[in-house]
Amino acid sequence: MLKNKLYDFVLFNFLAQDQKNTEEVMTAGKGFVVPGIVASDFDNIDKGASRVKEIKAASDVVSIGLGGGGNPEFAKRVVDIAALSNPGHINQPFDQCAYANGYLAGKGMPQLVNALVVPSGSVGTVKLPSGLEMKVEELVEIAQAMGIESIKFMPLKGEAHLEELVYLTKVAAQKGIRGIEPAGGISASNIKEIIQAVKDIEIEFFMPHIFGSTIDKETGRTIPAEVEKIMQALEG
Repeated sequence: MLKNKLYDFVLFNFLAQDQKNTEEVMTAGKGFVVPGIVASDFDNIDKGASRVKEIKAASDVVSIGLGGGGNPEFAKRVVDIAALSNPGHINQPFDQCAYANGYLAGKGMPQLVNALVVPSGSVGTVKLPSGLEMKVEELVEIAQAMGIESIKFMPLKGEAHLEELVYLTKVAAQKGIRGIEPAGGISASNIKEIIQAVKDIEIEFFMPHIFGSTIDKETGRTIPAEVEKIMQALEG
């Protein structure tokens, strides 16, 4: 992952349509950005891989997300695109992350694989995409045993599940997980509160995925001015 982090631990994931959009977003985000695509946008694996390679011309690391609101049906598509493009970071449902991790490492292109879990509505537990509810401590121990370095928490719904996110981040940091990646309803209006809530937790990286509030609905391009608003909100 990028060494350059805001406050020494914060990165941002924004989508990018091409090399130019990547460069715009990287500049607007002051370099604290991991640009990405979502697999749901690419029925054609080769086209997805080509997009990743184009974005990599402007960023050493690219993230391939599931798309469709974190739909597990796109897990294999993420892996297939990654196998042709070596992006550096991929998103997977918790239930399938170990396979993806091992498969890509076996092809000589190890990735930073996150494991998607879902808020349960109760502090101290999370749900797997399959619906199984687990204690956070047990989940983190299993992630460690599988060699998973980051946990994605989605949908955060803005600040609706913030206490649950903070608890997960604390436990993950204590047990040596490198990163936490929240997604869902994050925007300039709440990013400061979200970052403030975890700022005293010593975790290597905390990477909000911010899509809906920053994307031009007609073109699909991430709007640099909206990225700038998020950065400005943190400075205010």
